[in-house]
Amino acid sequence: MAVDPTPPEGIERYGYTQELRRSLTFRDLVVYGLIFMVPIAPFGIFGSVFQGSGGMVALAYAVGMLAMLFTAGSYAQMSRAFPMAGSVYTYAGRGIAAPVGFLSGWMILLDYVLVPALLYLIASVAMNSLVPDVPVWLWLIAFVVLNTVVNFFGIEMTARINRIMLVAELVILAIFLAVGLVALAQGKGHGGGSLSPIYNGGTFSWGLVFGAVSIAVLSFLGFDGISTLAEENRESARAIGRSMVAALLLVGVLFIVQTWVASLLVADPDKLIKDGDADGTAFYDAARVAGGAWLAKLTALATAIAWGFANSLVAQAATSRLLYAMARDRQLPRFLARVHPRRQVPVNATLLVAAVSLGLGLYMEQREDGITLLSSLVNFGAMTAFLVLHVSVVVHYVVRSGSRDWWRHLIAPAIGFGILGYVVVNAKVAAQELGFLWLGLGVVLLVGLLVTHRRPALAGIAEEEDEK
Repeated sequence: MAVDPTPPEGIERYGYTQELRRSLTFRDLVVYGLIFMVPIAPFGIFGSVFQGSGGMVALAYAVGMLAMLFTAGSYAQMSRAFPMAGSVYTYAGRGIAAPVGFLSGWMILLDYVLVPALLYLIASVAMNSLVPDVPVWLWLIAFVVLNTVVNFFGIEMTARINRIMLVAELVILAIFLAVGLVALAQGKGHGGGSLSPIYNGGTFSWGLVFGAVSIAVLSFLGFDGISTLAEENRESARAIGRSMVAALLLVGVLFIVQTWVASLLVADPDKLIKDGDADGTAFYDAARVAGGAWLAKLTALATAIAWGFANSLVAQAATSRLLYAMARDRQLPRFLARVHPRRQVPVNATLLVAAVSLGLGLYMEQREDGITLLSSLVNFGAMTAFLVLHVSVVVHYVVRSGSRDWWRHLIAPAIGFGILGYVVVNAKVAAQELGFLWLGLGVVLLVGLLVTHRRPALAGIAEEEDEK
């Protein structure tokens, strides 16, 4: 049965014109979320999470998934109330107030604008380790150009590429798990039935676990990108929330299983906890223990392609939709709201994201702490924006609408807020300092808008205030 391309949750009643093409199904949204989170994401940061969690990697990912499920629940509630592109920017702006939405959008930009550059850089470094004759900067340019071309051809092209890449990643993961389980059965690694990846009495503390969660949560970032496709979703607005939860549950299980197996294959856990994983090869070393050099190279290559092409492809798409939504409300330069007449994609926003990713990626490639710095900033921007999202649910539903659905509109958002707040407190000091500096810059811009009588306003809300 055909799906009505113009669902009842149309954006016209909010004062907007439908410009983007509604073509995505629930399955497309789930695949998009899975690709954005990368089913094999732990491959690249396994060593850091292992050290940070005292070897309890699976526990760190389990707690991270729980925290993100509460956040996904809040996204689901706000996406039903306001089925529009813009993510936290839209939800906070309409759920609390337009200036709060501006600051939330500004903070989530720290995540969205920087994450493509981070992904390109990680992938380029990985490819350079496999093909040393091709420099990092050339790999970076190649990834940026390839993804920009694919996104320019429209969201349907992106969705088709997503499905192909997802299958490829799952095949690689299945190979690793199969070989790894056989190796454990043969006595390789440091314990075939150990529970240490979920609980280690010698190192356990909640502070340690939540400190590791602040690193592991990087793997979950991206499920929220589904909300930026609300105006390209052709099904009910409920599909946005349901697809977020489904994608999180699926990828969370995959993260826990693969890190559990990899943890048991680490040759010297105590050394990894003590010295860390400066080269980012801990997962590949575990793969080498299981299957030899061929499996180590296969997992490294898969990581490079997944982060540099598949993940950054959808990251660029999500970021361009956020810029489009803010520019449409004249809270960013208007040229970013231009939609290609035939492709029906925010073309200028897409090109700007590509340019920023390229410039920032090339700059960070020259810094020794480039990847670490970008990772910290991405996490901080996302976590602080998610905190505001939980507040938006309570204000919109309980305070304004008088909802008595205490679990979904008060208790669950409060629990999610508490978990994320603890993660932010346990984040690295450098991330906190730079993150608050970015927030301060956003406050300055907001004050500038207010002083020049350009107070942030949202379509529909502005008209209602004028009528009053």
